Amino acid sequence: MAATRRWGLLPAVAALGTLFVVPPAQPVTKTESFITAETTGILLIEGGECFSDPAYSRGAGERIVLYTPCDGGADNQSYGFTHAADGPYDRAALAAFAWKSCGERHAELWGRDRADLPYYPIMPTVETWADGDRDIMCAVYRRTGRLTGSVLP
Repeated sequence: MAATRRWGLLPAVAALGTLFVVPPAQPVTKTESFITAETTGILLIEGGECFSDPAYSRGAGERIVLYTPCDGGADNQSYGFTHAADGPYDRAALAAFAWKSCGERHAELWGRDRADLPYYPIMPTVETWADGDRDIMCAVYRRTGRLTGSVLP
C-alpha cells in the first residue's frame, strides 16, 4: 500500500516541480517607441553607458530607466548619438532618419553581420522636440537576454 501511495504522489510532485522551472526568455524586439526622450532617466545616460529596460517605479509613479554598470550585466548599451536637423516635427521622417543613422553607426562599429546585437533608436517626442531636443540615442541589446558586459569594440 505504501508503494501505491508513493506512485500516486508522483504526478503531484512532478507538477509541483514544474512551478520552479524558469521558461526560456522570449525573444524581444525593441522599436523606436520602446524608450523615448520622455522616459524618465534616459537623458542621464551617456554614450557607452549601459542601462535598464523601463520599469515602473512606485516611488516615481512612472516608468523609469536606470544607469546600470555594464560589467554587472545590463539590458541595453548606448553606442552613440546622432543629431536631427531643425524643422517641424515629423515622426515618420524622424524615425526613418534615426534607424538609418543608428544603422550606419552600428555597421561602422560591428560590421553588418551582428544579428546577435540588434540596435534601436531612442528619439525625441513631439514635446521634447518643441523644447529644442534634436538628439537621437542609438542603443544595442540582446533579443534573448541581458548583455554580460560592454559590447563596444
